[in-house]
Amino acid sequence: MKIGILGGTFNPVHIGHLILAEEVREKLRLDKIIFIPTALPPHKDNINIAPAYDRLKMLKLAIKSNKFFAVSDIEIKRQGRSYTIDTLKELKSKFPRDELYFIIGSDLLKYLNEWKDLSQIIKMVNFVVATRPGFPLEKIPHYIQTLAIRAVDVSGFEVRACIQESKSFGYLVPDKVFDYIKKRKLYK
Repeated sequence: MKIGILGGTFNPVHIGHLILAEEVREKLRLDKIIFIPTALPPHKDNINIAPAYDRLKMLKLAIKSNKFFAVSDIEIKRQGRSYTIDTLKELKSKFPRDELYFIIGSDLLKYLNEWKDLSQIIKMVNFVVATRPGFPLEKIPHYIQTLAIRAVDVSGFEVRACIQESKSFGYLVPDKVFDYIKKRKLYK
């Protein structure tokens, strides 16, 4: 099987994440995309991050209708800081015969040199970088496959800002995620 791995904070999951995953899945003919929310992201200050349980629940609600999407809680169960290398080692042991495609947005390219054990990661997966508005594909390392996807300029930061400013955010996230955020009073 060809399995896509899409990790992140998903704070909250929004339509940009879902469109990215579906386009990558179709264009690379992947059998499945696994969304993996981080427990504690290593490169973020962890301010205004919803509890891991809530982010996991929102992801499950967001992907429920797509048979090609799955969610894994391996980083949340591990707790502490989430490093890609640790997650990939665990996934490789779980899917030893499958081909893994690790998907990132072009906004993360500038941080690659800061990643723990990047040289090992490169050997374990097919690295895929998808375009993201405002982050052009420049200086792409040789080990990365680039993939142009439709421009959907939505970010978790934007969603959280709308909520904090009591602005509409309903079309930025799936309906079930919208309802969950309202019910749990997240990001206030």
